[in-house]
Amino acid sequence: MDVKNYIIRQISVFSENKPGRLAAIARAFQEEKINILAFSIAEANGFGVVRALVNHPDKAFQKLTSLGYNVAFTDVIAVKMKDEPGGLFEIAHILGEAGINMEYAYAYSGKDAAVMIIRVDHVEEAVSRLIAHGGTLLESSVFC
Repeated sequence: MDVKNYIIRQISVFSENKPGRLAAIARAFQEEKINILAFSIAEANGFGVVRALVNHPDKAFQKLTSLGYNVAFTDVIAVKMKDEPGGLFEIAHILGEAGINMEYAYAYSGKDAAVMIIRVDHVEEAVSRLIAHGGTLLESSVFC
């Protein structure tokens, strides 16, 4: 098992939190035919962070930086979890027992399972532990 197959490059866009900013980012993606597969928005002190999994992260980075946005990549993992009570507990328990901190997460629910996108402080160890405990991770190729 190559843990690197499970590490996903998430794009983070830092911008003023004001009307029209998300639309401008979304328009830039549309112009470049970049599909947003998952995203979240966080706010702090008048600034927002749009975190997204997109099918063409390098193209997204180039487009947004050319428009003056502050953009960064972060390594995350995508873990399938049961879409029922206790699903989150199973994942959080495995990571917690291994001393791995979840810095943030966002999730979406599908027909077969929910998927949680997680930023952890020790990404390769998290992948190894989750797989060792029977967890199912999505390979990074799913998001390209």
